[in-house]
Amino acid sequence: MGSVDDVGVLSRARQGDRQAFEEILRPLVQPAYRLALAMLHEREAAEDAVQEMALKAWRHRARIRPELGTTRPWFLAIVANECRMARRGRWWSVLRFAEPLERTLGEKDLAAGVDLRQALDHLPYQDRLLLHLYFVLDLPAVEVAQVMGISAGAVKSRLHRVTRRLRPGLNTMEVIP
Repeated sequence: MGSVDDVGVLSRARQGDRQAFEEILRPLVQPAYRLALAMLHEREAAEDAVQEMALKAWRHRARIRPELGTTRPWFLAIVANECRMARRGRWWSVLRFAEPLERTLGEKDLAAGVDLRQALDHLPYQDRLLLHLYFVLDLPAVEVAQVMGISAGAVKSRLHRVTRRLRPGLNTMEVIP
């Protein structure tokens, strides 16, 4: 899931080299889509958010900082912002269409998944974003901090508080080997 971290490629992308830009963008599209899908719960909206991210990133390529060695936090911050703006949109709460489950799950698995999804949906946006970046995309705390604009220490303490808040509302099953 890593991104291109060659300073030369990042510098060329910043200067407008389309091939270099595509090279740094390519490994980030899938994690960006996964984040958008987790935040928006709709394939089409997630695809739109990723496309907007790519367009905005190209327009603002001068903001690429080759000295940081990675663009992943920057790209994912754009996606997170796109998701936030989409959810604020006037029609977001009005035009919601049910989407059928694609996988066949056991009833217990399905119920647990629904409980978790409902619990996550009731969290504030910033808490959901934090959980998705850290647990779903498996980003290190330092990159989560960069995406969210907070310190790595704040990421760790927020993670602790949010997961502690989630626990009572979920039924946990003990797995016996």
